[in-house]
Amino acid sequence: MIGRSASGFVAIAGLLLQTGACAQDDLVAGFQKPPASARPWVYWFIMDGNLSREGITADFEALKTAGIGGVIVMEVNVGIPRGPVAFMSDPWCALFKHAVEEAERLGLEMTLNAGPGWTGSGGPWVKPEQSMQHLVTSAVEVSGPARFHESLPRGEPRRPPFGDAGLSRELIQARDDFYADVAVLAFPCPTDASRLADVDEKALYVREPYTSKPGVKPYLAVRATYPEFPSGAIIPRDGVIDLTDRLADDGRLTWEVPPGQWTILRFGRRSTGANTRPAPQPALGLESDKFDSAALDTHFEAFVGKLLRTIGPRPVDRTSGWTMLHIDSWEMGAQNWTAGFRAEFQRRRGYDPLPYLPAMTGRVVESLEVSERFLWDLRLTAQELVIENHAEHLKRLGRRHGFGLSIEPYDMNPTSDMTLGGVADVPMCEFWSRGHGFDSAFSCHEAVSVAHTLGRPIVAAEAFTAGSSEAWTLYPANMKEQGDWALCTGINRIVFHRYAHQPWLDRRPGMTMGPYGVRPLRRPPGFSVGWSRLPRISASAVLASRSRPTMTFGFGSMAKRLRTATTSTKSIRPRLGRCSSRARTCWPSRSSTAARPPTRPA
Repeated sequence: MIGRSASGFVAIAGLLLQTGACAQDDLVAGFQKPPASARPWVYWFIMDGNLSREGITADFEALKTAGIGGVIVMEVNVGIPRGPVAFMSDPWCALFKHAVEEAERLGLEMTLNAGPGWTGSGGPWVKPEQSMQHLVTSAVEVSGPARFHESLPRGEPRRPPFGDAGLSRELIQARDDFYADVAVLAFPCPTDASRLADVDEKALYVREPYTSKPGVKPYLAVRATYPEFPSGAIIPRDGVIDLTDRLADDGRLTWEVPPGQWTILRFGRRSTGANTRPAPQPALGLESDKFDSAALDTHFEAFVGKLLRTIGPRPVDRTSGWTMLHIDSWEMGAQNWTAGFRAEFQRRRGYDPLPYLPAMTGRVVESLEVSERFLWDLRLTAQELVIENHAEHLKRLGRRHGFGLSIEPYDMNPTSDMTLGGVADVPMCEFWSRGHGFDSAFSCHEAVSVAHTLGRPIVAAEAFTAGSSEAWTLYPANMKEQGDWALCTGINRIVFHRYAHQPWLDRRPGMTMGPYGVRPLRRPPGFSVGWSRLPRISASAVLASRSRPTMTFGFGSMAKRLRTATTSTKSIRPRLGRCSSRARTCWPSRSSTAARPPTRPA
């Protein structure tokens, strides 16, 4: 018996050793010859109608030769003069089909953004009633006893997060004209005018327990205030009267006012005005309702559906060509209402939100605690609707056609980043080459955490994004440290921001994306020299994808020396070379060790 056990143990141990050796051999082989899944990608931006058949072929062949594995396709308007091919026109769709066929021929993957521009899912096919919506109010004070028979004003529309710049007069008019009544409520006027703080957007102040900055003070207490709310400012729950059925279609309310001073609130829903941005001119339109799956169906059919009909059937298990859909960073803001929101709230939270709607204006109903709890329930319902009726529904629609889904789940979204990111097959993040008024390293930690928690094999990053300060000064040598940071963080797919589509074959340095992004282009000299570093990135991505997270906690007096991983401006070397202000092209200084490209652009 003992002999059998010993022999069994030896057999199992031998099998484990053999398995470990095979895994080691696979790792070495993958490092020496990285698979296609480990190759970096690029954002492939088309500049508002500037595209051509021969340019698509030349771009994709150059990217394939350089070692790129795939592209995220977007068409934008960032100030480049419009080209001749209107977005979603028949010639445009034919060129999109050509791009898909070229990607299939070359073994590249294509991911299409969920809508025109670089954010959102909307377009001119989205009508105001299927756009993102929010609750608006107007208030009237009356005295009783009296008979009230007057028109109530409508609540004014708010302006979208990025203003009206770039919107057509027709689009602004359609946004402002849309209005639908939700409720009319009356209650005794409070004797105190105090209101809730941070009612529009709940403020969540981040206090990190540790930081990489010097002079850290560990575990600072969270500053929270629980003020005593004046009793004269509180509206009794049973004092709220529903007058909705007494409002005529023309906005006139008829009501026998009881004795005393009363406030009448008219609640309606309007479009938030969130629009496709920065969309090519023909694709300018409203963002689809993120609470309503039917609104997404309309958008999907008008945009993705038309392209699917153009390219024809493809195998659902395809590994090249058009394989994924994408939701980029959430820049269309939040919404808090839709046509069926009241019923959804009742179904999910178990009570009617109607008598508590005054809390959405900052007033307190029943008590401060009850009002804050209602607002929490409201935000939770909004998050669930965005996740279920937008992100998960988009994933379901895509699955029918063999698409995966990548998501950058942060910025102005009305959900938990982690919850939204958890919907993705490929969670994504971003880091900027020089920062952009905020440190986006948090998004990298979030995406890595989502992948580790849910078992997603790929963590992608919009990488080295830059504004006008970059000015042609970035090249692989001074991008390396930031790239190494990203790989060590757990990112295993670098998606360079950006590669602008080159519609011409004979112009140097070629099309740009205005002020945005690092400048890997097909035409500038040094292209092949710069992209020769890509095999190293692919090999490093193999190691990152095979690694497992290790969670480390530090306690005690030595904890001050611990550093959390954050991007550093020191990753960008200050001495980059001299620049020609006319050509906006940089060459290494004499003191630089980087090789100078053999020729200058014409």
